Amino acid sequence: MNRQKSVGLYADKIVTLFNQSYQSYGTRRIRFDLQKENIWVSRRYIARVMKALLLVSKYTVKRYQSHNTEVNETATENHLQRQFDVGDKKQIVVADLTYIQVKQRWNYLCVLVNLSDRQIVGYHVGQHKTAELVMSALSQIKMPLSKLDLFHSDRGKEFDNRLLADCFKTFNITHSLSKKG
Repeated sequence: MNRQKSVGLYADKIVTLFNQSYQSYGTRRIRFDLQKENIWVSRRYIARVMKALLLVSKYTVKRYQSHNTEVNETATENHLQRQFDVGDKKQIVVADLTYIQVKQRWNYLCVLVNLSDRQIVGYHVGQHKTAELVMSALSQIKMPLSKLDLFHSDRGKEFDNRLLADCFKTFNITHSLSKKG
């Protein structure tokens, strides 16, 4: 016996709609399209047909929706010049921010890495991409900040802040920013 005939009257129509959607429609959208054609069936019926015919819809994974943020346009030089192999002579810390999803919310993670031994020396997670997030990560560094020679980051607006500038000036840390782009 043909599998489509055993599952129901509208199996052909369900398969057609499923394939027209490039296998992305689930029961809700298929039901909506069937109703446009005056075919009234339940989502449970559509699910039963799809299961019998081994039709599984493709789904997308929720991704972070980026926002246009201001760029740090200060005239700070790039002292690092992509020379990441610094040896043990200099204490250089590089910083980066990324976003991670925790409990259906996007959070920002600021990570500080010491280039001499490639160890994470500080990190902090927060709900906002701010200079306070960077300062919290900076405060976790175990070595005295006066021993740092260089602090390198990208040109994010969170690294252009009076609080950070005062900290770098106080501890005589050279601030370096990546080139634009």
